[in-house]
Amino acid sequence: MTFEVVVFDWDGTLVDSEQHIVSSIEFAASKLGLPELSYDEMKDIIGLGMQEALQKLYPGLDDDGIAALRAHYSSAFFSKQASPASLFSGVKDALEGLRSRKVNMAVATGKSRRGLERALDATQLRPYFDIERCADETRSKPDPLMLQELCEYFSLPPEKMLMVGDTEYDLHMAQNIGMPAVGVSYGVHDVSRLQKYKPLKIVDNLTEVLTLI
Repeated sequence: MTFEVVVFDWDGTLVDSEQHIVSSIEFAASKLGLPELSYDEMKDIIGLGMQEALQKLYPGLDDDGIAALRAHYSSAFFSKQASPASLFSGVKDALEGLRSRKVNMAVATGKSRRGLERALDATQLRPYFDIERCADETRSKPDPLMLQELCEYFSLPPEKMLMVGDTEYDLHMAQNIGMPAVGVSYGVHDVSRLQKYKPLKIVDNLTEVLTLI
């Protein structure tokens, strides 16, 4: 099977940001006096667009409440930057390996454009990617719109591209457009949740993706 483009999720796939995201949600909720949620409930939304994630966590909040929650979350989240040390083991080697094979790379993330721009620079990963799509400029996963837009950008059908992610939102999005996918075992969602979407492979280290190219 030949793939001309590999599309990566960001949080939980390339960057280990789970604890920071959860602590930022906790901070925002405490500022508004909202009910405490479990760690698992909060981490489960990682991968969704922020608006959709917060609505899922606190469905009773009106638009103003969601806006206030999002503002407090952003304040906490942007107080700390990602760095090259935040990358999961094998990420840099995998990206270098794909680049040496002349495979194009893209990002499809639930992050905001503002958040991704900061993260691309802080992690020094910007040079690897031809294009990125963020939830606040398209639609949140598992809607396949961001993958459709990437297919249009590269002028390729979905089957010539590979989605790599750590959540069922990533794999469901790929399934919705007919794009092959790989799951990673070290991210937010358990392997059993990923297997429901029949990925080509579930890897323990991102360098294993190179065996599929």
